[in-house]
Amino acid sequence: MRISLWSQRSPLTAVLALLALPVTSWAQAQPAPPPKKPAMGPPAPQSTHYPILLLAFGNDPNWSLRLGLKGPERLDRPGYPPIPLEPADVTHEAAADTWTYHAKDSATGASVAVHLTREACTDAVTDTLTTTPPPTSKYAFRASVDHAQVGTLKGCARIATELFPKINNQPDEEEDDAKKKPPPPTITNFKSPVAVAYLSNTRQLVFKRGKVSRVVSPQPSSGLSASHDGKRLLFTADDAPGPIRTLYQYDFDTSAKHELLRANVRNPFWAPDDKKIAFLKWDNSAWSLWTMSPDNPQAGTNIFTREGLELYGWSDDHALLGSNFEGLLWISDDGNIQQQLPFQEILGSGYHLARIDYARVNPANPDILLISFWYVPPAGELPLDKHEGNSPALLMYEIKSKRRVVLTPVGTWAESGEWSRDGLQIFFTGTDSSKHAATYRMFWDGTSLQKFAAGTGLVVGQ
Repeated sequence: MRISLWSQRSPLTAVLALLALPVTSWAQAQPAPPPKKPAMGPPAPQSTHYPILLLAFGNDPNWSLRLGLKGPERLDRPGYPPIPLEPADVTHEAAADTWTYHAKDSATGASVAVHLTREACTDAVTDTLTTTPPPTSKYAFRASVDHAQVGTLKGCARIATELFPKINNQPDEEEDDAKKKPPPPTITNFKSPVAVAYLSNTRQLVFKRGKVSRVVSPQPSSGLSASHDGKRLLFTADDAPGPIRTLYQYDFDTSAKHELLRANVRNPFWAPDDKKIAFLKWDNSAWSLWTMSPDNPQAGTNIFTREGLELYGWSDDHALLGSNFEGLLWISDDGNIQQQLPFQEILGSGYHLARIDYARVNPANPDILLISFWYVPPAGELPLDKHEGNSPALLMYEIKSKRRVVLTPVGTWAESGEWSRDGLQIFFTGTDSSKHAATYRMFWDGTSLQKFAAGTGLVVGQ
């Protein structure tokens, strides 16, 4: 109604009404003068963290480290599992372009310091992190890494904006879906086993090659060992009550099973070239280490005898890994002890050892051990095996650096650990939420755990 009444007035009436407005209204109608510029304050503080993705790397030995927006993220060494890092504080020397990034090893808690200096660097011969390194061997930063267990690593660093992850402040449906998906695997160049053997849930011995599975024996068996070519399987069986066991060989191509040896024997293992077999035999009131040819099993040779002897397989073409009551033993095929490693050094002070279950040398790196063991839980921790009062665990140990990583959380059933042939995967017997036993697989850095087979005691052939 106001608009329509105003529109009915004459133009003169409108002008007179405008002139009748008070002076203050005229003043309010004038445009305001531009505001004065505020006084300049002190400059914004500069971050001590260099805000860009950097890649550090070095040779002799080879190593690489990713340094992201929050600090050190991951340390890689060829032949070893990646080490995830937890960034901490950063210090900056004002007089020089030098930064020190502090972090810790996420798996072991060991302290890590990454030193970065802006100066030309040529120490790193090859940038192995990308397929297209800079055209010259000169890099913008000098870098070094101090790891409390691994030691000091020296090299260079460069800005790597081409590897910087995509940043998008406007999330869309694809990004929302990606958040719901599990993180991508940290290991991508692994090879799944071609041939495996295990005990089914009905305790039948199964030998599987590719997609073909065969029941080798319907009766309980032990001492499984698949040949490296994936064509033959060793196992022992108790054919009658008593200490006498039969050592069998099964051929996958012909489905033939034949007896190799009948005695008080256990723990047979194929040599890396599949031409010899090592096993334990009860001899003169003690376990002895024997070797023999599968073509002439009666001509076996006793190469080593020791009280409390256990056998875990071959460490290379001419040595075997075993143990006595004190620790691991590397035994040459001529019966000499090459190396000894006390159990206390492997486990540290965090575990009270009950017994060693398995010990396996990584097929690709003899410096890495996979240890399956049973320990006596401390006060307040319930044992998983109520009968024996112990709990199983898996541990990975680097002999040179003495770096130990517990691969299974407390309260997780995990035993009988085995390496894949590429050394990047670990298979072990565990239980699900329903307490059903099965074989699980994870990568050697403890990631991407998943169920692998509905059986136990799995061994890997090819």
